[in-house]
Amino acid sequence: MIDFSRHRFSPVIQLPADYEVYDFTAGYDPHRQRSSDYGVGRYNEVRKNMYTTALFGNERNIHMGIDLSAPVGEPVKSFYDGEIFLFGYNGAPGDYGHTVIVRYVIDGVELYALYGHLDAASTANKVVGQRVAAGEAIAWLGDRHENGGWNPHLHLQLSYERPLVCDMPGAVSAANLEKALLTYPDPQLVLGKLY
Repeated sequence: MIDFSRHRFSPVIQLPADYEVYDFTAGYDPHRQRSSDYGVGRYNEVRKNMYTTALFGNERNIHMGIDLSAPVGEPVKSFYDGEIFLFGYNGAPGDYGHTVIVRYVIDGVELYALYGHLDAASTANKVVGQRVAAGEAIAWLGDRHENGGWNPHLHLQLSYERPLVCDMPGAVSAANLEKALLTYPDPQLVLGKLY
């Protein structure tokens, strides 16, 4: 396994000191007043009544990534040296929209990171195998019309499993949670403690 404490990771999105930590355990309220343009949505959080599109089948409601909320166009940076593994567009309502997956090798272990809810420029001119450096802008946050219909934010998800397609289950059911926690570790391992 990876000893994350032995490595330095670059910020993915530069968060200001006054960012908000969201609580979506009661669902999402589109009319709620935000205290900042920047915020963090938690890993392994049960989000009732939030994932309502057919994509989630009325049972997948436990969040397997971390959400980093920021304005449209905010640069998204690679947290470590890696290479573009997959990229594409997941266009179903409630899905990731434009998506990039980067392959990292840390302590000899492959770790994949999905960067979702991006803009169209984020997947243009990408090449599988393209090298990316820690701290390099690899994508930008998209608006609702291109990011799956969500408020602007990055969904960052880590995976020890090599994805077969440019996708990962961003929310899982309670029945699949135990395996998901082993497959998709907490992104705070590379982001640092956010909440």
